[in-house]
Amino acid sequence: MQKRMRIRRKIRSRVFGTIQCPRFSVFRSNKYIYAQLINDEHGQTLVSASDIKIKKDHAYRQAGTKAVRAKQIGAMLAEAARAKGIEKVVFDRGGFRYTGRIKILADAARAGGLKF
Repeated sequence: MQKRMRIRRKIRSRVFGTIQCPRFSVFRSNKYIYAQLINDEHGQTLVSASDIKIKKDHAYRQAGTKAVRAKQIGAMLAEAARAKGIEKVVFDRGGFRYTGRIKILADAARAGGLKF
């Protein structure tokens, strides 16, 4: 945990989101994954998505694996961002390794039209 927080602070010192190019922030817990686009100039969340809603809308078994839900979240976030006219973002992996669900979510967002 302390190592991840140290890496997170290092990443955040270099990554800054604006209205034209918001920060694409990702948080992964053991159960869920959260993603949001943030304008750091005003401290404002522009678009957000999490798999809690997917899991509650479907029966628990039908929601799919965590990897499948991560892919759905990436696609949902990209769709909502394009609806608001956002195409380019800077990626903030939040200190997590770029593998597994983080990579799946990022690839789905790229496939949905976000550029980073």
